[in-house]
Amino acid sequence: MKGQLILDTGPWVALHCSGDTYHDWAKAQFAQYPAPFLTCEAVVAETCFLLAHSGFDPSRALALIERGVVRVALSLAEQVGAVRALFERYDNVPASLADACLIRLSELHDPCRVLTLDGDFAVYRRHGRKVIPVISPK
Repeated sequence: MKGQLILDTGPWVALHCSGDTYHDWAKAQFAQYPAPFLTCEAVVAETCFLLAHSGFDPSRALALIERGVVRVALSLAEQVGAVRALFERYDNVPASLADACLIRLSELHDPCRVLTLDGDFAVYRRHGRKVIPVISPK
């Protein structure tokens, strides 16, 4: 399947944390697939927070945005109604803001795959019932 790759927090953090269980896997994914990886500001915020919390420099994640490797491709202001509806739909999971935004990105960029470590993407659906294709080491 060709199409856009949508980037979740886990692989982005693993890429920058050499001791992370998924570091080598994340490096291989970034090397294998062409840029840009699409993401949302909520994932950027989570990634920067987790990198800083783990003692890594969060500016390294932002450098990938500056270089065009990662592109913020969702405006929450423009998609707030759709994202809110996803929160309501997945209130039993519950979905984070980042997850809801990535689900919405998968609806806006079809075909696509989500690069993730999050098992909840096996539960989430786009456009109601369509499976969201993922790339995951699990």
